[in-house]
Amino acid sequence: MKKIGLLPRLIIGLVTGVIIGYISSNIGVRWPVRLLATFNDIFGQFLNYVIPLIIIGFIAPGIAELGKGAGKLLGITTGLAYISTVIAGTLAFIVGSFLLPAIVTGGTAANPAEAQLSGYLTVEIPPIIGVMTALITAFVLGLGMAALDSKHLYYVMNDFSKIVNKLISVIVIPLLPIHVGGIFANMTYGGQVVQTLAVFGQIFIIIIALHIIYLILQYTIAGSITGKNPLQALKNMIPAYVTAVGTQSSAATIPVTTKCGKKNGISNQVADFAIPLCATIHLSGSTITITMCSVAVMLMSGLTPTFNTIFPFILMIGITMIAAPGVPGGAVMAALGILQSMLGFNQAQLALMIALYLTQDSFGTACNVTGDGAIAMVVDRIANVNKKV
Repeated sequence: MKKIGLLPRLIIGLVTGVIIGYISSNIGVRWPVRLLATFNDIFGQFLNYVIPLIIIGFIAPGIAELGKGAGKLLGITTGLAYISTVIAGTLAFIVGSFLLPAIVTGGTAANPAEAQLSGYLTVEIPPIIGVMTALITAFVLGLGMAALDSKHLYYVMNDFSKIVNKLISVIVIPLLPIHVGGIFANMTYGGQVVQTLAVFGQIFIIIIALHIIYLILQYTIAGSITGKNPLQALKNMIPAYVTAVGTQSSAATIPVTTKCGKKNGISNQVADFAIPLCATIHLSGSTITITMCSVAVMLMSGLTPTFNTIFPFILMIGITMIAAPGVPGGAVMAALGILQSMLGFNQAQLALMIALYLTQDSFGTACNVTGDGAIAMVVDRIANVNKKV
């Protein structure tokens, strides 16, 4: 029997939550919603505990891995990937600031209203360390391992990363549909769900459109630098895009992305190096989604997102999503820490971010891997120029 994917389970959880909230509100029975609210309180506390572990477990070995690469080409590829990620996030903020205020009304859902119900109990699970402390610790460990070429510590951190990955894939991800269902049951009970779902649909359309626009921009720039037809180059990457939509994994799509890149004339050496690297560090599609969703959730909360608030957040996204866990929703999991520490998101807002992100995760991944081909084209051009000098 074929296993049901995360997105269908998320939709089932969301719909079930809406039904439970609607029935509870109409017949005056509170306990099903309060029971789900209790689960959400405990699961939210667990997420708080896990977030610093995710940051250390994935960022530290990810930075260390970058230090073991191919010298100058590593630096060039990493720099281009980071610049692309920052531009993607900035573009998403500009578009979101222009379009979303007309769609989102303040207080739609992200801040629970008094009409929503509390759980029966709350279990405090304080994190081992704070989010910003975890970030600094991850940078220190990662840079230290890279500088010292410390294989023993790297192996320890790599095993720790696998433990955290297992924690996410076995516990966090399977329980997310229940968590999202609980959030929507409470929102339905409080009379907020209709507006929220309408907003979800419109944001989804804007995000997918922006993915496509950004891919066209990436290949236009890459084509102008390499002298290749950007539309033909983008057309050659369609198999990678389609594969990523199906697999929902940048890593699983690497063989197809590499083959498509070579079809665009990228040398074997550069394609085999740059594309697998970019699959880890270049997340422009994910950054577009997370930035757009962040703006939407802030507007739902009655807040006004500003460039001074969002741009530092975008700069940090490019770092925190290095080696994001290779599971559906891994990028947003890696970003939970800075959503909490830099934008001040509470558990309800984080749950909405997860729900918004996962509805388009396949398309965000497809944007990521397709954009990897554009980065590799530019790196190949730079490598050829250096050979001639």
